[in-house]
Amino acid sequence: MSQDLYLDITDFAHDTPGWVQHLAELWTEAGLLLFGVLFLVAWWRARPDASRAVALAVLAPLGTAFGYVVSELTKSVIDEERPCRAVAGAAASLVQCPPYGDWSFPSNHSAIAGAAAVALAMAWRRIVWLTVPMALLMAFSRVFVGVHYPHDVAAGLVLGALAAVLFVRLLTGPTGALVGTMRTSRSALATWLAGPGPRVTGPTGTPGAPGARPARHRRREPMHRRG
Repeated sequence: MSQDLYLDITDFAHDTPGWVQHLAELWTEAGLLLFGVLFLVAWWRARPDASRAVALAVLAPLGTAFGYVVSELTKSVIDEERPCRAVAGAAASLVQCPPYGDWSFPSNHSAIAGAAAVALAMAWRRIVWLTVPMALLMAFSRVFVGVHYPHDVAAGLVLGALAAVLFVRLLTGPTGALVGTMRTSRSALATWLAGPGPRVTGPTGTPGAPGARPARHRRREPMHRRG
């Protein structure tokens, strides 16, 4: 079934205009760069927020890298030949077919895309409307250009997303604590990387130091007259 769908998609790809084919070839790689830009934007916008927000933004690219590692380990165990070599009668792939030994299952590009989409959504919920379509288009493009089966990219998306969620959830607490420590560090680089954090309003209504706790005041007991 996956092979038949692969043939349908690749035949469709060859019937599309040349500019569509070139755009698909470009997107398979350029999409990764766009995810990289979004990682930086997510970290920068989280710097004035609580330590947990910064931790989620920092863990997004790390969780994506973890998703890639999990996918690569899986690929090293399952030796599935690329469809651009294995499927008889298939149209020529739009990009060069990867060399023998660079197995097909799962798709590393799709694993990275799935991990990045989910990890970014965990750090920046409003961006999910952009990251999920990006990941789906990137996965589809790998079949469109002829280097993966549909089940390769579907497995890559799911595997990468699950790996990223697990990684981020396990490390959010420790990373948030580290961010809090960095914000009180004497190192200018550490404090810049961690960001200023939210400003806390002082007792008189004036802004206090970033991340500082409001001062506690002792409650005065009423004075009693001596009898």
